Amino acid sequence: MMRIIGICGGSGSGKTTLVEAVRAHLSTDIVSVISQDSYYKNHDMLTFEERCELNYDHPNAIDYDLFVSHLNQLKDGESIHSPIYSYSKHLRSDQFTKVFPKPVVLVEGILIFAHAYLRELFTTTIFIDAADETRLRRRMARDIQTRGRNLEEVKHRFEDTILPMHNTHIQPHKETSDYIFDNNKDDLSRLGSFCNLVDKLIQ
Repeated sequence: MMRIIGICGGSGSGKTTLVEAVRAHLSTDIVSVISQDSYYKNHDMLTFEERCELNYDHPNAIDYDLFVSHLNQLKDGESIHSPIYSYSKHLRSDQFTKVFPKPVVLVEGILIFAHAYLRELFTTTIFIDAADETRLRRRMARDIQTRGRNLEEVKHRFEDTILPMHNTHIQPHKETSDYIFDNNKDDLSRLGSFCNLVDKLIQ
């Protein structure tokens, strides 16, 4: 039986780091990974300036129809072509990632629990919990280093958009998740603890 594990948490909670730790921990024959970030809607009819004004932390930003279709294809034993999204252009590229059906599929993203039918596809749900201050600090480090943003820009977006959307569309799903994983610490032991949790889930 395929196990589809949904891993949700706020921006900066550490989802991607934890999922990559599990990918490295498990055999590549066992696990596939899908990121919600691949499924932002492709607003190619809008100008770049108009795309920059969109709210990418709201469920309306996600192409859930394609997301659900791809997960169902994997469940049916079919491989999929997952989109590759460009953060710099706010568009899908013309390339894709081929994802194969495997015994364990990890699905991670901030809004994967905000869509009822998508959430029903998960065998198990895990909420990655981290304080607002921790998430902001991690966002600053990531966006400044890898996305060319400055300190004030990151802080302004976090306070004005990310935090309100988190409180409305993400945080409410914490208590209804099967597991809550505290990821406030930055030490390496948390990676091992998360891998141990996933090990227990797939036994």
